[in-house]
Amino acid sequence: MSMLTARNHTPGFAHPVRDAQRVFRAVMEALARPTTPQRIDPVVAPPEPLGAALGAVILTLCDEQTPVWLDSALRSAPEVEAWIVFHTGARIVDAPADASFAIASSPETAPALSALSRGTDEEPHESATLVIDARACAGIDGLTASGPGIRETRPWDGAGLPDGFLPQWQENRALYPRGVDLILAHEHTVCGLTRTTALTGALQHDLDRRSA
Repeated sequence: MSMLTARNHTPGFAHPVRDAQRVFRAVMEALARPTTPQRIDPVVAPPEPLGAALGAVILTLCDEQTPVWLDSALRSAPEVEAWIVFHTGARIVDAPADASFAIASSPETAPALSALSRGTDEEPHESATLVIDARACAGIDGLTASGPGIRETRPWDGAGLPDGFLPQWQENRALYPRGVDLILAHEHTVCGLTRTTALTGALQHDLDRRSA
């Protein structure tokens, strides 16, 4: 373990088993009911620029068997990598395609879905999950979601989606059973999209809106 890892980490979950179970249930519910926010009230204080909700998701889903990719903002903060490695044992990788979880500190820094592992038809579970810090992101107008876990259709503001996301997502969904899943970590909630979720509507310039 490096000196930075041993010296500069902040605490993880106060009650690791209970807290991880609570966050895990929220994340699974978010993926089972796409676009419906699930409250997590994170109780961790990871080093900046890693948000608390994003940190809670990482502590819950990642372990020593998990390759994790971090965007440049997170990778350039050594204490972030040290915190993740110290608390999870996860292996930090250089290429998004090698990651099981790709972590973005903002929508702007999220990799293209095509840069991530999509799994194979034989092993679709080998695909990656993209996790984006969506704190303070503005919503957009006109998105409609449908698919498993959604009764008929559901309007959605899409807060936290990257620029140019809609065509990427439509191409991703067409690959089923392969494809990337998505988790958006807000201040106190998580929201999910699975590869089976259809998104329609919204002009592309609406997708480019950002919070002030």
